[in-house]
Amino acid sequence: MNYKTPGVFIEEISTLPASIAGVETAIPAFIGYTETTEKDGDATALLNVPTRISSMLDYKEIFGGPVLKQFNLEIADTYDTDSALVTREFSASPTSPSEFILYYSLQFYFNNGGGPCYIVSVGDYTAGSVSEGDTTTPAGIIGGIKVLEQVDEPTLIVFPDATNLDSLTQYGNVAKDALAQCNKLQDRFAIIDTYDDGTDDAIENFRGELGTSYLKYGAVYHPYLETSLTYEFDAESSQITHTRSGSTPASPLDLSGQDLSDIENSQPSIYRSLEAEIKKNYITLPPSAAVAGIYARVDRNRGVWKAPANVSLNSVIKPVIKITNEDQQTLNVDATSGKSINAIRTFTGKGTLVWGARTLAGNDNEWRYVPVRRLFIYVEESVKKATEFVVFEPNDANTWVRVRAMIGNFLTGLWRDGALAGATAEQAFFVKVGLGQTMTAQDILEGRMIVEIGMAAVRPAEFIIIRFMHKLQES
Repeated sequence: MNYKTPGVFIEEISTLPASIAGVETAIPAFIGYTETTEKDGDATALLNVPTRISSMLDYKEIFGGPVLKQFNLEIADTYDTDSALVTREFSASPTSPSEFILYYSLQFYFNNGGGPCYIVSVGDYTAGSVSEGDTTTPAGIIGGIKVLEQVDEPTLIVFPDATNLDSLTQYGNVAKDALAQCNKLQDRFAIIDTYDDGTDDAIENFRGELGTSYLKYGAVYHPYLETSLTYEFDAESSQITHTRSGSTPASPLDLSGQDLSDIENSQPSIYRSLEAEIKKNYITLPPSAAVAGIYARVDRNRGVWKAPANVSLNSVIKPVIKITNEDQQTLNVDATSGKSINAIRTFTGKGTLVWGARTLAGNDNEWRYVPVRRLFIYVEESVKKATEFVVFEPNDANTWVRVRAMIGNFLTGLWRDGALAGATAEQAFFVKVGLGQTMTAQDILEGRMIVEIGMAAVRPAEFIIIRFMHKLQES
């Protein structure tokens, strides 16, 4: 200051470097179809608008519920020779499954530890079927991925409805678009399900549709899971068939042709029995939503550097395919294309576990593991946001020292938390910035301040090898 008036003046001198606040690491964006896209009287107010929610209650209030399932209900009565009722058996079978599974996938996500997330509704249930879509309109699943590019907070991309697309080619296009966006923005990661094309070579065909680009930004999980979730049903369209055998009385109870809502008050005990049969029909879902919940749970409890594997899944009865050690060999290590697929397996006494932590870049020593890729995304995005204050600051040693100290303090904290390997901080990371070190005089003249950061990320112990040998007798 240029002091001109006599007196006492106070100046506060900042001696501490600026700090870096870590960004969120597990904010998934779910792309799919919802019951409604209406808000405040506008029928399309929520269409292709990324909307943040924090619970299933939020989802129901904003987007509505699932497609109500229609059931075929059967009651079989058996009478003895005296026309007395001996047994009454009930059964319920669903009609063809709906293609829209986003609602149940969200339940699966929250049951496995999920927290705040985004919903991108690409249409309502009147669409009838899932559409691949495009980026120009935008429309369909691909259109939902496109509009997600405008939102900064999401760090995971999930699209369970896309598993019901008509062809593997369409699904591959969706997956490639998600990977391309992750690479473009470098602040998010795709969780992808496998696609069953009905052939014996479904896994190899699926790998072939993913291409070869940006594989380090996605991970695939297999197989689908039989969950303990049950359908919400449509009582008015669920028709009853009532059959009788044996010596039928003159005026037997006959509920044929009635629907479930007709007997809710007149035959409450039969209604409850049929409802119990309906709830025995469990939903099979792709695993991506549950895995997103696992990512959120592990990040919250351990940190983004911990592999989201060897972790039990909730609301799961069993995987639809039982994967053995031999089966997983070709999933985990792909000698042809290097595209690793993470298995979900059931172990005796442990339940259903995620048993893999590889990205699609299975042959890449740098980006083979999910926690390594996601740790770098976390650090890159945190440092990027924290250093924005440096733009248009003097490109001199004073600024360089501030930036180096700020990033160094942040990485030291990560090292102490166990995210970086090394006995000392110097072994765990380095931060370089300065003339003659990372910049030339020409760089400074052109306004470039270049910072180099190196990190020794911890990697998961994927193969535990314990060696035994005979020891000779010594006495």
